[in-house]
Amino acid sequence: MSRAKTNSAHRAERKEKFTTLSGLPLDPVNTQESLGSWDRETALGYPGEFPYTRGIYPTMYRLDSDHPLALGEVGKVGVAIDSLEDLETLFDGIPLEKVSTSMTINATAAILLCLYVAVAKKQGASLARLSGTVQNDVLKEYIARGTYIYPVRPAMRIVTDIFAWCRDHLPRWNTISISGYHIREAGSTAVQEVAFTLADGIAYVEAALDAGLGVDEFAPQLSFFFNAHNDLLEEIAKYRAARRLWAKTMRERFHAKDPRSLVLRFHAQTAGSSLTAQQPENNIVRVAMQALAAVLGGCQSLHTNSLDEALALPTEDSALIALRTQQIIAQETGVANTVDPVAGSYAIEHLTGAIERGAEDYISRIDALGGMLRAIETGFVQAEIQKVAFESQRAIEKKEQIVVGVNDFIGEQARPIPTLRIDEEIERSQIARLQALRARRDPARVVSALAELERRAATSENLLPAILVAVEAYATVGEISDALRRFFGEYQESVVI
Repeated sequence: MSRAKTNSAHRAERKEKFTTLSGLPLDPVNTQESLGSWDRETALGYPGEFPYTRGIYPTMYRLDSDHPLALGEVGKVGVAIDSLEDLETLFDGIPLEKVSTSMTINATAAILLCLYVAVAKKQGASLARLSGTVQNDVLKEYIARGTYIYPVRPAMRIVTDIFAWCRDHLPRWNTISISGYHIREAGSTAVQEVAFTLADGIAYVEAALDAGLGVDEFAPQLSFFFNAHNDLLEEIAKYRAARRLWAKTMRERFHAKDPRSLVLRFHAQTAGSSLTAQQPENNIVRVAMQALAAVLGGCQSLHTNSLDEALALPTEDSALIALRTQQIIAQETGVANTVDPVAGSYAIEHLTGAIERGAEDYISRIDALGGMLRAIETGFVQAEIQKVAFESQRAIEKKEQIVVGVNDFIGEQARPIPTLRIDEEIERSQIARLQALRARRDPARVVSALAELERRAATSENLLPAILVAVEAYATVGEISDALRRFFGEYQESVVI
């Protein structure tokens, strides 16, 4: 027995160095000593209590269609919304006082929100009872996603105008969902996802304070959106680190007093960039593991991608499998029956601390540059992501990082699967509807509303009242965007080498 243990101890490991997917070093065994001066009370605490490492609740789970740039895209990235008429059709028969609506929209968030409010007013709904979320996270567009319109600082003004207007008119509305998802999709590490997402959050809080809002007036309505990637343990630790760091930031940096201002509520979506066109059935397993990480990490809501999303929009069958994946995790695995079941794991707590320290270091570097807006304008954030994305791709090409079915375990013959095709008639009919609307609306009312919006843009007045008047005049999303574009200009992306 003794000799067998000795031989086992000297057996060659399959890698010289083990790390997480983001490059954090992994020891073969973590012990109490791995945690250094870690203190259970200050670093871990209890669910629903500061620093919220274990979860934020004590019980937990118990563009216009006829624009040339839109050619070929109508109906392929969500419902086509050009004007108030489209949103009236979309919500016909749905009482907006009784539902919560989430809008994944950013550069035109103010317009879509006003369209929603206009429909609610036509229904006779009380605006004070409307609930939902508008993503409204424009900073990540410059970092990772690219659907920006205006330069950074005018875009930030629109964000804070939404904060201020909703405080007075839509008190139950979540005015922003600060997104790390797209940052991770662009190739960032888990540490960078936490750091840059929270740095964006800090920038939004600072902008709101500069606009005269009190931190406890808007901070309880902030929410976050994170990626759920492949490295199971690292992803669990990532969410815990983000919660703890945000709670400390809000209390120590911004002196928030309302406990709700310290809470990082987040939605998670499984990693689209991890899905492969090769052997797409493997994506079912990837999504299940990613969703499990999000649940064990304490997400408040979850979206599971479909197996065919590397090829096309999901078919009905593949979307059903994605839904069943969530239901199996919730109903069959038992992981939702215990609050924070991973707490106290040496490996998890070690990784949580490592990610938190790495994110703190990045935030300090961003502060030294002059804040997140300046870091984006100079290309610092983009360059940091591009560097690690390049290194990750090189690791895959050199087979240092295995992607099953892509660079190893490759089948003899590809098996085609059914994919969804969008009927081109959808685009033609949407353009016809839009042209008919322009022909019958009151043109003088539209011109007047857009002129008032341009006048406000040249002042410090809140833009939302003018945008609401414009959408009620049936001005289109594109026309309203162009009115602001004429004053604000357009953002030109920095070249990062």
